[in-house]
Amino acid sequence: MHIGMIGLGKMGGNLVRRLLNKGHRCVVYDANVVSIQPLVGLGALGAQGLADLVRQLPKPRAVWMMLPAGQITEDTFQSLKVLLQAGDILIDGGNANHKDDVRRAQELMPLGIHYLDVGTSGGVWGLERGYCLMIGGELAAVQTMTPVFRDLAPGQGQIAPSPGREGFESTAHLGYLHTGPAGSGHFVKMIHNGIEYGMMQAFAEGFDILKGAGQSTIPAERRYDLNLADIAELWRRGSVVSSWLLDLTAIALAKDPRLAEFSGHVQDSGEGRWTVEAAIEEAIPAHVLTAALNARFRSRQSPSFADQTLSALRHQFGGHQEPKKG
Repeated sequence: MHIGMIGLGKMGGNLVRRLLNKGHRCVVYDANVVSIQPLVGLGALGAQGLADLVRQLPKPRAVWMMLPAGQITEDTFQSLKVLLQAGDILIDGGNANHKDDVRRAQELMPLGIHYLDVGTSGGVWGLERGYCLMIGGELAAVQTMTPVFRDLAPGQGQIAPSPGREGFESTAHLGYLHTGPAGSGHFVKMIHNGIEYGMMQAFAEGFDILKGAGQSTIPAERRYDLNLADIAELWRRGSVVSSWLLDLTAIALAKDPRLAEFSGHVQDSGEGRWTVEAAIEEAIPAHVLTAALNARFRSRQSPSFADQTLSALRHQFGGHQEPKKG
């Protein structure tokens, strides 16, 4: 397929690379023109602006925005709303608020432009591993874009479907799924990220307690000088808590058990906040997810080894950088 990609950062650039590797034709644009040329060298067509990107795509067009949630995405959406035509498909693959997706889909409907919101998980590892895609919007538009979604997703690989799913008509086992109407894709991704906060916090606090077992305030007979890198590596094999997040923890600790390059100032992308807001709206208790979000706020006042671990994990899966020290 032909597809336009707007936003060529860590995620957007690798989405293009994966699509090019699968034989798709990509037209690319980023306000930072330096990021365009490397992809042109791999076979993409560079665009000088949004209008040029739209011009280079055959009709009906498919355009994917991969931009930070907020004003830059809204400005780009409003510009494309004027440039695109009936029958075109506009996709937002960033971490947008699902409420914005509902509004945007409604704005495009009278124009005949289809809107899809795609929660995209995989971080900087997605180029190699594939991306888990949670897709909201009209079924017909999803079906049109299936070749792109199928090639971006990991596929079944060596992971067999869960017992009991025999006969299910679903693409979930392939790593992409139409979750429902506009907004549902980003809503599912929002909850995914909220859960991620809780899982990361559990690992961070656990390794902080393991590290603290060696401090002088502990009675000598119960004072343990534990090798955290070895314990993380051990747990990756046969343990109930084995997971990709544990794999990334093991990588970070193998590099430096003290995690000295991380201050422990842990940022939040906004999706953790939106998850807690959704829980409040639904009157559903979310003790762990709320506590994990509050822990990130606290990290900016008095960071601990647990917070350094969170920072290390965010760097491992998403390439996130801590704010520079003042």
